[in-house]
Amino acid sequence: MSEDGFSVDIRGFALDASREQELFAKQNECVFMWTTKAGEPVGVVMCYLLHDGRFWLCLTEDRARVAAIRRDSRSCVCISSAGTDMKTGKAITYKGMTRVHAHDAPEVKGWFFEAFARRLHKGDDAARIAAIAADLNIPERVVFEFTPSKAISYDGDKLAATVPGIEGGFEGLFA
Repeated sequence: MSEDGFSVDIRGFALDASREQELFAKQNECVFMWTTKAGEPVGVVMCYLLHDGRFWLCLTEDRARVAAIRRDSRSCVCISSAGTDMKTGKAITYKGMTRVHAHDAPEVKGWFFEAFARRLHKGDDAARIAAIAADLNIPERVVFEFTPSKAISYDGDKLAATVPGIEGGFEGLFA
């Protein structure tokens, strides 16, 4: 609500392409969501790599979400600006489909684990990146390839710039 008590329609305040790319570069965690066999929604925080317009995530085969995605590939990814220098109030959610790849599948072999390790490390220590990649590339590991379709995003800074008394982020709410 604004200071004079009315609700604000936020549909016109989506992230533009450059802000989306900034968010992807600065945030390495997302919430990955799916449904259980009983149809209940669930999600977990996971690190991701954006490559060729798809989100790539890895985990071990024994996680319940692997069986769930094999059963029903419909899924969702949400990325927030919280914890970055963009501050709060910027987010994007994608619904889409997820494929499961074995750790040595042709779609991931030779590039994924090194690229993922490089993103996690955020440095240029080649030995450290190689060690992280080797730790990740084990037979029990699978890789999720999430292909986004519909996007829903929000840029609180756009709202703050146009509606008097509104802040773009949520930091002031918790002070």
